Amino acid sequence: MLGTIIVTGAAGVLGRAVCAKVEEAGGRALGVDLAPEVPSGVGGVDLTDEAAVTEAFGKLAASGPIQGLANIAGGFVWEKVEGGSAESFDRLYRMNLRTAVLASRAVLPHLSQGGAIVNVGAAAAAAPGEGMAPYAASKAGVSALTESLAEELRVRRIRVNAVLPTILDTPTNRGDMPDADFAAWVDPEDAAEAVVFLLSEQARAVTGASLKLSLGRG
Repeated sequence: MLGTIIVTGAAGVLGRAVCAKVEEAGGRALGVDLAPEVPSGVGGVDLTDEAAVTEAFGKLAASGPIQGLANIAGGFVWEKVEGGSAESFDRLYRMNLRTAVLASRAVLPHLSQGGAIVNVGAAAAAAPGEGMAPYAASKAGVSALTESLAEELRVRRIRVNAVLPTILDTPTNRGDMPDADFAAWVDPEDAAEAVVFLLSEQARAVTGASLKLSLGRG
């Protein structure tokens, strides 16, 4: 049975799915999001603002022990380097990597031995195709964060792992890539299952791992 899990990006498609799976597994999901209203959590939080994140996590931790953190907040853009904008790299760094760093830092004072952090990376970070450079660069940073933080926290028996979806089947991604083969994309429900597994006691021997998610609905 899971304990209390903080979920960033809780108002998004994957964030909502993770919150639901945490509750199904007997845990308690506390959401954090920029959206003004978040069920069972704190809304209106800029997850790229360190002071705001620290304050929000302190409020959530005041309600009881925290067992884990799911870093779901993030974003995507398909953009070529030629004709694109350098600001896209900055924006995706802030959305995908900075949010994970700040949330991880903020949760650590409230995590005890046996706790877990799960990040959302991307399979594209290992083999980025055309137009994937800004996104893949930020997600490569998430992979580096996952592996390094896992080693840092090993002595405290806090596990840090990541899931690496190919492409999540969300309305936004369909809008960005309307000609893609949606059947090959990862269902957010399936990705949420993987996140909750890595947060759970069943994965107690797993740390520093990146689990690739690539099976579509068929």
